[in-house]
Amino acid sequence: MTSNPRGFLFSIIFIGVAAFMMACGGDDSGGGGNDPLNPNGGSGSNPGAGVDADLRLVGGDPITLDPALAGDEGSATYIVELFGGLVTIDRNLQIVPDLAEAMPQVTTNADGTQTYTFKIRRDALFHDGRPVTAEDVRYSLNRTAKLGQTTSATAEAYLGDIVGARDVTRGRADEVSGLKVVDNSTISITIDSPKAYFLAKLTYPTAFVVDKQQVEANPRNWTRKPNGTGPFKMVEWRLNERIILEANNRYHLGAPTVGRVLFLLAGGSVLTQYENDELDVAGISTLDIERVQSTRDPLNAEYKTGPNLSVSYIGFNTKTPPFDDPKVRQAFAMSIDRDQIARVVLKNMAPVANGIMMPGLPGYNAQSKALAFDPARAKQLLAESKYGSATGLGTVTITEIGGGANAGVATQAILEMWRNNLGVEVSIAQTEAASFFDDLDRGRLQMFDIGWIMDYPDPEDIIDLLFHSTSRQNNTGYSNPQVDSLVTQARTEQDQTKRFQLYQQAEQMIIQDAPWIPLFFGRDHYVVKPNVKGYEPLPIVLPRLRYITVE
Repeated sequence: MTSNPRGFLFSIIFIGVAAFMMACGGDDSGGGGNDPLNPNGGSGSNPGAGVDADLRLVGGDPITLDPALAGDEGSATYIVELFGGLVTIDRNLQIVPDLAEAMPQVTTNADGTQTYTFKIRRDALFHDGRPVTAEDVRYSLNRTAKLGQTTSATAEAYLGDIVGARDVTRGRADEVSGLKVVDNSTISITIDSPKAYFLAKLTYPTAFVVDKQQVEANPRNWTRKPNGTGPFKMVEWRLNERIILEANNRYHLGAPTVGRVLFLLAGGSVLTQYENDELDVAGISTLDIERVQSTRDPLNAEYKTGPNLSVSYIGFNTKTPPFDDPKVRQAFAMSIDRDQIARVVLKNMAPVANGIMMPGLPGYNAQSKALAFDPARAKQLLAESKYGSATGLGTVTITEIGGGANAGVATQAILEMWRNNLGVEVSIAQTEAASFFDDLDRGRLQMFDIGWIMDYPDPEDIIDLLFHSTSRQNNTGYSNPQVDSLVTQARTEQDQTKRFQLYQQAEQMIIQDAPWIPLFFGRDHYVVKPNVKGYEPLPIVLPRLRYITVE
């Protein structure tokens, strides 16, 4: 999913945002011993026992709390705590049951399709106490697919493998034929062919279960206080002020340890609020990183850092001038000294990206090489392009999320490098997040800075979703028949080694074609109060608030 700059990350680099926008888990003190998200067991069977303090985090107003529409990290951070699906991903990045009582029975059919049969847990309940049924699952997935005709940019990307789903997202049918209710507690899902990553797609919010009665009774405002199935309930949402989540003491995987989580939305200096004991966690910016890394500073003992599976990048609209010419894109890429920006501007808070896939992701290629900084070659490429020179490019604009008078320091550094190394003046446009994403999905942006954080640990989630020419998540409009062929082959390749090699081949082609300039891989930097236990960096967005204890 997009990370803010597309959503909840930041401006060219996501320093610490995942830390203070996402609440991270890692402690084994919550949940029951048979909880797949807490495989090491532990105490916590007494719902909300011993909790006398709130967990106080900084956050932002989500773009949406409708799982069918979510495409950004900021929204998903709340959604995964309020809702759930048949399966989820645990803190070891393994797929485990959520609403399902066990992993599905899988049957390969004579026509080449594959059917997954799930049994719903008997103790899986909506927040209002109503049991979850197979029809609730069918309704929810079918609803998401129907929204793919209009408002959901993610429906087809994550549900498109289900037989009949694309007929619904493309408006050719009203019901997804591959969804079958077997009985009140059993549902079968048939996909078009065996695909190693399909179960992982069911962990994405598009497959989360919603309450049909609530949705249809109040279509416009039901998300203000959704009746989900997750470990927390929404009790208050005051725009630009605060969001309060309360523990769901009947949660089927074990009640949260912390009773309430307060997200403060008003802004201000996060670290100052932390030092004033108004927050329990604070992200660290370039202004404070040297301070907290110093062993002489008291905050050093509370400092935590860790990588996440994300990458920040500059994207080009390859369908519109001047970025319809790959030589122009390559010239822009080769005129940025990312090492200098990482060292001088970002103070080594994030590693330079050597490609599109990041370390820790299965299939990551340490030998991958992004286009190198070479201003002389960049000028030559620009001269060789069909536009001939900087003056022939016309107006060039980069768009980012924001509302301040100035761009972020990394963005300013990049604009200065384009000016000095290419002779190109690039203007900057800032817009609020919802408008940015809408324009991005509609192909209205000429150039944009953004980030992507993995939804699940599989290269399909980035190489296929973002670069196959027919993908609705392909926001650059990039098209290369050879890349299409490789990722199409990878979809059904059952040998994992061969499948990863196909993605690696595609990655190198994409790097050379330069629809993206990969900038930096993500790393979280934050401080956390000593009395907050279980708040550790995790690589992707996961439901983890219930593992945190405030002593």
